[in-house]
Amino acid sequence: MAESDDGPLPTSDEHVEEFFGLPVREFAEDGGVPTGDVAVRIGCDWDDQEGFPDRLADLLDDPAAAGITALVIGPWGGAFEGGSSEATVEALVAARDRLPNLRALFLGDIVQEETEMSWINQSDLSPLFGAFPALEELRVRGANDLSLGRPSHDNLRSLMIECGGMPASVAREVAAARLPKLERLELWFGDEGYGNEIADDVLIELLDAPLMAGLAHLGLRNDDRADETAAVLASRPRPGRITTLDLSLGTLGDAGADALAGAAWIGELDRLDIRHHFVSPAAVERLRAAVGALDARHVMEAYQYGNDPPERYVAVGE
Repeated sequence: MAESDDGPLPTSDEHVEEFFGLPVREFAEDGGVPTGDVAVRIGCDWDDQEGFPDRLADLLDDPAAAGITALVIGPWGGAFEGGSSEATVEALVAARDRLPNLRALFLGDIVQEETEMSWINQSDLSPLFGAFPALEELRVRGANDLSLGRPSHDNLRSLMIECGGMPASVAREVAAARLPKLERLELWFGDEGYGNEIADDVLIELLDAPLMAGLAHLGLRNDDRADETAAVLASRPRPGRITTLDLSLGTLGDAGADALAGAAWIGELDRLDIRHHFVSPAAVERLRAAVGALDARHVMEAYQYGNDPPERYVAVGE
């Protein structure tokens, strides 16, 4: 179990309170579009009679919608029953001229109480890249039926995909993307039982991708192959110009920690995050001695049933 004084891990238990560096405020028809330096959240309740396109139309009827810089999309109509984001994406693309200042988009601020992360059904998001050329941050939750196409975008600086199991196809689409200004990349690989297909060959393809060259931050999180991922990272040059590496929420153990401690570039990092890990105190200290700053909170204990071997687990699978 986790140490009691570590505070909550960043999973999907609560709706985001901050996005794009801005506090999140909910859109309500009777209160109008929140104004000022805020991110606006819009979504559907489970008993709503209207779907997301209608909710978005209500928001766009307010002239203040043109000033929105950051938009957080909660559950869309049907999301509670496994409906995809297709109609939501289509509605956003159709509204592009009415959201001229949009710089950040979070598609899928859906918490566990509403539906499990591994049950969130996304869709083809490729039209968003052309519809919003000024977009700087894109965050997506859920990877079922997710497609990015072959993303090409001149201004995107941050891309984050959270899921309980990442298909190899999604990682390969990220690897093929043309994102010359990308500085932050965060991918949740998840659990094999819920769709994690990121084996070494897919990871190497991702690490060899042109978009890695400009990265300052890389997150490969929630990974049930964290030791193998760490070994691949340690055997290769430092990805891009990263100064922060986030391997938290996964199953990192002594083998992965020792591999990282021996990486030629590990001392060049400003910070390494391994929260939610299974590393022994001795291996934590070996790693701490090698890296500038290490966050090794949330020490976990493997499950063991009877005489079965101990089993590690990611923070978010289902």
